[in-house]
Amino acid sequence: MAGEQTHQTPQAEQIEIAATERGRIMAMDSAYHVAAANRDRDVVVNASYCGVLPARFVARHRPRGAIGVDCGVGPAGASIAGLWYLEALNIPAAVADVMTVHLGDGVDLHDHGVVSFANRPALDCGVTPGMPVREAAIVLLANDPHAPAAEEVTNRQVMYTAPGGRQVVCTDSIAFGLPEDRDNVLVTAGHTGRSAVPYLLQLSPFGFICSDGGKGRDDAGVAGLTLVEAHGLAGATVDARRSPMGDGLASFHEGIISACNGPAEAAGVEVGQAASLAARLLVERQP
Repeated sequence: MAGEQTHQTPQAEQIEIAATERGRIMAMDSAYHVAAANRDRDVVVNASYCGVLPARFVARHRPRGAIGVDCGVGPAGASIAGLWYLEALNIPAAVADVMTVHLGDGVDLHDHGVVSFANRPALDCGVTPGMPVREAAIVLLANDPHAPAAEEVTNRQVMYTAPGGRQVVCTDSIAFGLPEDRDNVLVTAGHTGRSAVPYLLQLSPFGFICSDGGKGRDDAGVAGLTLVEAHGLAGATVDARRSPMGDGLASFHEGIISACNGPAEAAGVEVGQAASLAARLLVERQP
């Protein structure tokens, strides 16, 4: 990496940390200091929160990547909501744990920050939570994100294979199930209202765990559990207040069962149980 010593660039509000033939790592105290010169080449390490407002200023100049601060995440995840604003534009972005940095000091963020969250394009590039910001910036500078179509972002992952060969498979939506999942337990992250029922009946998985979507009026978010029970499907839901919707891996790792139907209950699934345990009970049940 060139630029071993940090030095002022012509943009007085930016400090060059390093440079390669692909671009530069530029530290700055605010997202408002991202500039046209950063477009399509630089990783901007800015010591602002990463809400939608600062993300708009980052996106306006479309840098190669961006790293901000999580500022405690906050209600509704407002302090990091810009990660997904930038994800929609396929701009890699990450944030550092606020307790590891001095807010408003871009160089300190680069030197001492530790990544707490990253969006899908940043993960594509190789950024991971727990990575030092100085390493994450190098990774963002050296790599390009994928540019998948919406239906290609399924985050499908096999979590467990039972002795008989059946698998627990995570994916972000029941709509991403595959024909082979007839023999598997799917752990997904969409609600289990009536619109989920056609997907469940078409796939007819060995078992499933979806989200309750917050249940809603008249428990509409779990109505599908009863509707598919008549077809012999064993299913349960996780509490949407405890694990984020749209993230099947979070349903598996963080989910807590909030409702289940008769066939799932017969397999040992209970309200209040960890979703990971419930999935294992479902996949190991006798047909």
